[in-house]
Amino acid sequence: MKTVKLYDIAHARSGDKGPNSNTGVIFYKKSDYEFVKSQLTTEKIKAHFGGIVRGEIIKYELPNLNALNFILKDSLGGGGSESLINDAQGKTHGQMMLMMDVEIEE
Repeated sequence: MKTVKLYDIAHARSGDKGPNSNTGVIFYKKSDYEFVKSQLTTEKIKAHFGGIVRGEIIKYELPNLNALNFILKDSLGGGGSESLINDAQGKTHGQMMLMMDVEIEE
Protein backbone atom coordinates (compact mmCIF):
# COMPACT_ATOMS: atom_id res chain seq x y z
CA MET A 1 0.00 0.00 0.00
CA LYS A 2 1.01 3.58 -0.49
CA THR A 3 -0.54 6.89 0.47
CA VAL A 4 -1.38 9.40 -2.26
CA LYS A 5 -3.42 12.54 -2.55
CA LEU A 6 -6.80 11.94 -4.12
CA TYR A 7 -5.84 14.40 -6.90
CA ASP A 8 -3.22 11.88 -8.08
CA ILE A 9 -5.91 9.35 -9.02
CA ALA A 10 -9.08 11.39 -9.60
CA HIS A 11 -10.53 14.72 -10.57
CA ALA A 12 -13.50 16.54 -9.07
CA ARG A 13 -16.40 18.81 -9.92
CA SER A 14 -18.38 20.81 -7.42
CA GLY A 15 -21.02 23.47 -7.17
CA ASP A 16 -23.90 24.79 -5.13
CA LYS A 17 -27.43 23.65 -4.42
CA GLY A 18 -28.85 26.36 -2.17
CA PRO A 19 -27.11 26.08 1.22
CA ASN A 20 -25.51 22.75 0.21
CA SER A 21 -22.60 21.90 -2.05
CA ASN A 22 -22.48 18.99 -4.43
CA THR A 23 -19.03 17.45 -4.92
CA GLY A 24 -18.26 14.67 -7.39
CA VAL A 25 -15.03 12.67 -7.45
CA ILE A 26 -14.30 10.87 -10.73
CA PHE A 27 -11.52 8.28 -10.75
CA TYR A 28 -9.23 7.81 -13.74
CA LYS A 29 -9.05 4.01 -13.26
CA LYS A 30 -11.78 1.59 -12.23
CA SER A 31 -9.33 -0.28 -9.99
CA ASP A 32 -8.68 2.89 -7.96
CA TYR A 33 -12.41 3.60 -7.71
CA GLU A 34 -13.08 0.09 -6.41
CA PHE A 35 -10.25 0.26 -3.88
CA VAL A 36 -10.80 3.80 -2.59
CA LYS A 37 -14.61 4.08 -2.48
CA SER A 38 -14.80 2.40 0.94
CA GLN A 39 -12.15 4.77 2.33
CA LEU A 40 -14.13 7.89 1.46
CA THR A 41 -16.65 7.62 4.24
CA THR A 42 -18.95 10.44 5.19
CA GLU A 43 -17.23 10.60 8.59
CA LYS A 44 -13.77 10.95 7.05
CA ILE A 45 -14.96 13.66 4.66
CA LYS A 46 -16.71 15.58 7.45
CA ALA A 47 -13.47 15.51 9.47
CA HIS A 48 -11.46 16.64 6.42
CA PHE A 49 -13.74 19.63 5.83
CA GLY A 50 -13.68 20.62 9.51
CA GLY A 51 -16.28 23.22 10.41
CA ILE A 52 -17.20 23.98 6.79
CA VAL A 53 -19.82 21.22 6.62
CA ARG A 54 -22.34 21.84 9.40
CA GLY A 55 -24.95 19.31 8.25
CA GLU A 56 -24.93 15.69 7.20
CA ILE A 57 -23.06 14.31 4.21
CA ILE A 58 -24.82 12.01 1.75
CA LYS A 59 -22.70 9.67 -0.40
CA TYR A 60 -23.78 8.26 -3.76
CA GLU A 61 -21.81 5.60 -5.62
CA LEU A 62 -21.81 5.75 -9.43
CA PRO A 63 -19.90 2.62 -10.49
CA ASN A 64 -20.75 3.02 -14.17
CA LEU A 65 -18.80 6.32 -14.09
CA ASN A 66 -16.09 5.27 -11.59
CA ALA A 67 -17.37 8.16 -9.50
CA LEU A 68 -18.68 9.15 -6.10
CA ASN A 69 -20.99 12.08 -5.47
CA PHE A 70 -21.31 13.80 -2.10
CA ILE A 71 -23.93 16.26 -0.94
CA LEU A 72 -22.38 18.43 1.79
CA LYS A 73 -25.40 19.78 3.65
CA ASP A 74 -25.25 23.25 5.17
CA SER A 75 -21.75 23.92 3.82
CA LEU A 76 -22.32 27.29 2.15
CA GLY A 77 -23.45 29.55 4.95
CA GLY A 78 -26.92 29.89 3.44
CA GLY A 79 -25.89 29.96 -0.23
CA GLY A 80 -24.67 32.48 -2.78
CA SER A 81 -27.02 35.36 -2.08
CA GLU A 82 -27.15 34.94 1.73
CA SER A 83 -23.56 34.22 2.67
CA LEU A 84 -20.49 36.31 3.40
CA ILE A 85 -18.09 33.34 3.13
CA ASN A 86 -15.43 33.29 0.39
CA ASP A 87 -16.88 30.43 -1.63
CA ALA A 88 -20.65 30.66 -1.23
CA GLN A 89 -21.11 28.59 -4.41
CA GLY A 90 -18.95 25.63 -3.34
CA LYS A 91 -16.64 25.78 -6.37
CA THR A 92 -13.54 25.08 -4.28
CA HIS A 93 -15.04 22.15 -2.38
CA GLY A 94 -13.98 19.74 -5.12
CA GLN A 95 -10.39 20.95 -4.89
CA MET A 96 -10.48 20.64 -1.12
CA MET A 97 -11.77 17.06 -1.44
CA LEU A 98 -8.85 16.21 -3.75
CA MET A 99 -6.38 17.18 -1.00
CA MET A 100 -7.41 14.12 1.05
CA ASP A 101 -4.93 11.30 1.60
CA VAL A 102 -6.02 7.82 0.47
CA GLU A 103 -4.38 4.42 0.33
CA ILE A 104 -3.92 2.61 -2.99
CA GLU A 105 -2.29 -0.64 -3.99
CA GLU A 106 1.22 -0.31 -5.36
